[in-house]
Amino acid sequence: MLRGIARKSFGGIVAVALATCLYTFSQTKAAPVDPGVRGGPAGAGTPLKGLTADETAFFQDGQARFAEVEVVNKGSNNGLGPRFNSNQCFSCHSQPDAGGTSPAKNPLPAVANLNGAKNAVPWFIVPNGPVREARFKKSNGNADGEVHDLFVITGRSDAPGCNIAQFDFLPAGNPLTGQGGNSNIIFRIPTPVFGAGLIEAIPDSAILANMQANASLKSALGISGHANAHLSGNVNLSGNDGTITRFGWKAQNKSLLMFAGEAYNVEMGISNQLFPQERDETPGCLYNPTPNDTLNFTTTATTTAQSNPAVISDIEAFANFMRMLAPPTPAPATPTTENGRAAFAKIGCAHCHTPSFTTGAMIASGSTTSPSAALSHQTANLFSDLLVHHMGKGLADGITQGGAGPDEFRTAPLWGVGQRVFFLHDGRTSNLVDAIRDHKSPGSEANKVVEHFNKLSTREQQEIIDFLRSL
Repeated sequence: MLRGIARKSFGGIVAVALATCLYTFSQTKAAPVDPGVRGGPAGAGTPLKGLTADETAFFQDGQARFAEVEVVNKGSNNGLGPRFNSNQCFSCHSQPDAGGTSPAKNPLPAVANLNGAKNAVPWFIVPNGPVREARFKKSNGNADGEVHDLFVITGRSDAPGCNIAQFDFLPAGNPLTGQGGNSNIIFRIPTPVFGAGLIEAIPDSAILANMQANASLKSALGISGHANAHLSGNVNLSGNDGTITRFGWKAQNKSLLMFAGEAYNVEMGISNQLFPQERDETPGCLYNPTPNDTLNFTTTATTTAQSNPAVISDIEAFANFMRMLAPPTPAPATPTTENGRAAFAKIGCAHCHTPSFTTGAMIASGSTTSPSAALSHQTANLFSDLLVHHMGKGLADGITQGGAGPDEFRTAPLWGVGQRVFFLHDGRTSNLVDAIRDHKSPGSEANKVVEHFNKLSTREQQEIIDFLRSL
């Protein structure tokens, strides 16, 4: 009798335990998996289809200059330094091909000690981590926000007499994610420039119309559309002429020429006709007159100046290369990725990551007065609204650029995301699932959209990830 009672009681315990396990299992959903960088051809780094012979010549000239390795004094004005982050455009924009973003193997450790330099490699620059630039929130107690270059030319064989010190980036944090460490420093990784000419060719009116579309749906999701505003407006307006800015992590640059000029001076220390002063004017470290990069007036052309790329400056050549660089080619659609595309739109991602715009009439290189067929009236499948949005406390970098505040960022274009290695403005993760979930934090306009993502089944979540990796 006692044995029967014990057996019955034990059976009840087992039943309760089993029920508890089944309930727990039913409440625990398997997480989606980021399959990683999509294999196969790069599908990027090539010129736009339909370029004229002149446009192709300017593209190829810009492409060659984009890959050129700079030294301090090479017998011409545009030499490296005094402070710099790298020595060529390609080193930062090479994944999966020229014009992309940070590669899987970081080139900066090798750059640090070239030509006899004695630079220490900062703690946040590691071989398997992203290329990063560092910005200081404050300097001497005042708001800063500017890029503080990683390296100096001191000690290089081509920079005799220069003796300036690197900036201090300590204390160290997590070297791979860049998190922790010196709280005064924030990081940015390179933005890809594939299809940049198509982005430049999108009319302001199209961006404004898209911003105003689906207003009630956006409002219900907490998407305000407030962006890098001029005089507290609702779009990224240039303080100079009132038109919409669209390049950079905070949409701070108006044009590809401005983007190129800033990068040449900030990233390689090469002044130019847009940014004519050196960022560091320490005596003994300036080897060339300023601006370093200018039009080449002495070039002898056998044809007209328009068809002779050697006449133009480096920054104009860089801009032409980016302007005529084709967008990434996505992978062929599958039932899974098409399901993911539909779910991406259903949960609200597409309200900010606008699938496409149509360009206006645009001239490519200045070699013709008629609109470029390669840039004009083309569909740009960029997956961005080109506005900046509040991304909340978790992603806030504490930096204000123009009217884009401490937690505001441009909606990152997603074309080509399938072959990117690092994500978010500081490259803190290589996992798309984490990147999506990091969009959720106090004050973020993406909170409700991420909540919708989290409520999807694992299969639906996986389809969205697979869709993104197909782009």
